[in-house]
Amino acid sequence: MTDMPDGLSFLPLGGTGEIGMNFNLYRLAQDGREHWLAIDCGIGFSGNDTPEAEVLMPDPSFIAERSRNLCGLVITHAHEDHLGAVAHLWPYLQCPVYVTPFAGAVLRRKLYEAGLLNQVPINVVLPESRFNVGPFDLQFIAVTHSVAEAQAIALRTPHGLIVHTGDWKLDENPLVGPKTDLETFERLGKEGVLAMVGDSTNVMKEGRSESEADVRVGLTELIAGLTGRVAVTCFASNVARVESIAKAALASNREVMIVGRSLRNLETAARECGYFTDLPPFLTEQDARDIEDDNLLMIITGSQGEARSALSRIAGDTHPHISLGEGDTVIYSSRVIPGNEQAVMGVQDNLSRRGVRVLTDRDGKVHTSGHATGGDVRVLYDLVKPKYSIPTHGEWRHLTAHAALAREAGAEPILLEDGDILNLSPGEVRIVDTAPTGRLALDGGRLLPMTGGVLAARRKMLFNGIVLASFAVDDEGYVIGNPKISAPGLLEVDDPETMRIREEFADAIDEIPDELREDDLLFRDAARTALRRALGRKLQKRPLVDVHLLRV
Repeated sequence: MTDMPDGLSFLPLGGTGEIGMNFNLYRLAQDGREHWLAIDCGIGFSGNDTPEAEVLMPDPSFIAERSRNLCGLVITHAHEDHLGAVAHLWPYLQCPVYVTPFAGAVLRRKLYEAGLLNQVPINVVLPESRFNVGPFDLQFIAVTHSVAEAQAIALRTPHGLIVHTGDWKLDENPLVGPKTDLETFERLGKEGVLAMVGDSTNVMKEGRSESEADVRVGLTELIAGLTGRVAVTCFASNVARVESIAKAALASNREVMIVGRSLRNLETAARECGYFTDLPPFLTEQDARDIEDDNLLMIITGSQGEARSALSRIAGDTHPHISLGEGDTVIYSSRVIPGNEQAVMGVQDNLSRRGVRVLTDRDGKVHTSGHATGGDVRVLYDLVKPKYSIPTHGEWRHLTAHAALAREAGAEPILLEDGDILNLSPGEVRIVDTAPTGRLALDGGRLLPMTGGVLAARRKMLFNGIVLASFAVDDEGYVIGNPKISAPGLLEVDDPETMRIREEFADAIDEIPDELREDDLLFRDAARTALRRALGRKLQKRPLVDVHLLRV
């Protein structure tokens, strides 16, 4: 990479070819120096293919090695898949962070919890401002999305103008925040745009986006006809949706309670930044027993079936303060992120088992996407007229659908995956190199590589189980007493198969040659082989095997 000529290039390290983990880099080389700019740094959630992990994030190793040349990290908006990894990955990046006021309020809480608040240089940039990060001349452009203060970015460079859309949609009545600034996009188009790097999540939906105003009407009508306790679950960062739910509740003489830490953090950040000014402070879950059922509406986290979320615990009747049952209703004011279907269905099933009525967007106008439809995307291409289109933020089917729309609009699409280094200038616009990529899993307070030994072992244990053997030997290496075999999640202690394995293992240890018994390492390796042999083929699995040797 270092021997590339001066110029401009683009490198996605997360979010291109997948949903979530958005992490994009631009490289500007001039006067013999290399300058990098990062845009967004988000998390992803584990799906059915990664049960050994819950929260994922992109591996920053490539840019961490070049952190001295990283001018800054710019956050387009306050969704988890765009800023949720900052508190975990910033120690690798060590650069200034640029945010709007609302994204800054959300980020500060995350940094405080991570003990980094006083270390990270945060620069608050007003929406629709023009500012510099190193040699990058940047301009925020207001766009509508399902979070306050979402911004697209125009990057002006000596090699051309790049439009990085972030997440956006068209909405004539977004309720919170301004409409997408099509006049500015049109001016950029007249200025001449080399490439547009754009959101692909919802391009497969035809027509134009529906309005948040329609959702507010739909929620108000639906809630007005309900009795008993009503709970609504939505994405915690969607300020407009939380406001819509609250106003729909107040219209039905229901007081509003928020349940879940992320929603409490959202309320604090939103009120700090001047949102929710015409709403009374929300109740907390400790207030639940003081309100009549017909006068209460709860906004609850957990729309994606997250195991430790408030809604999952309520559905499993393990929440310390909230319970729902016969005569109560839960409304899902959200979509299911691909990969979360099974978890969401499990929570809904548990709610139904308790007699709770579950309503989704099939039952009323209770949700609309915050991402641009195919119709929205066509409008933007007609205004921006980029020479090249670079679809990002989506799985491969989303990227290819976006590419087809771009080609129809007269742009030349270039399909990338995470790790592809795209030369934008000078010369031919093409993939010229690849950067190492990967995923890290958040495991408690640790970051572990998904391909590393710890998670590989956990994955094997999940599907094949684990067998542990322990035995004691004397100074000369002869076994004392009987070996112990443990196979949690695979065999019962008194299972005949367990007894067979223990006996065969004991016989096999006795046959280990004397010369191997003197060295604990060699003895343990030989015993491990003996255990595998004793397991045989009857289990039709290849469990993780380990042996504990105690010399007494």
